[in-house]
Amino acid sequence: MGFGDYPKEYNPSVHGPYDPARFYGKPDTPFGQLKLSEIGSWLGRRNKTPSAFMGTISRAWWRWQHKYVQPKRVGMAPFFQLIVANMIFFYSINYGKMKHHRNYKYH
Repeated sequence: MGFGDYPKEYNPSVHGPYDPARFYGKPDTPFGQLKLSEIGSWLGRRNKTPSAFMGTISRAWWRWQHKYVQPKRVGMAPFFQLIVANMIFFYSINYGKMKHHRNYKYH
């Protein structure tokens, strides 16, 4: 699978038009339906390659796009989500500098 190619599991005659938000691999038990004893074997069946990780990130991105950004009547939700994500990101990268400026009652 090269960069920009369809997943190898995708078959246009079976799946129809390509949807970047859909996983075309073999379906597995959702994480929410697992028992505690099954978690180890479930994690063992995961594909842990960098391309699989990027595919997961890409599917999450497109699911977010289809749900919040691309509908006909877009609300304010995607804008607020981006603002909150930026606030969390910049707080986390500046936390080391901010923790030295705490105000304590007793020195």
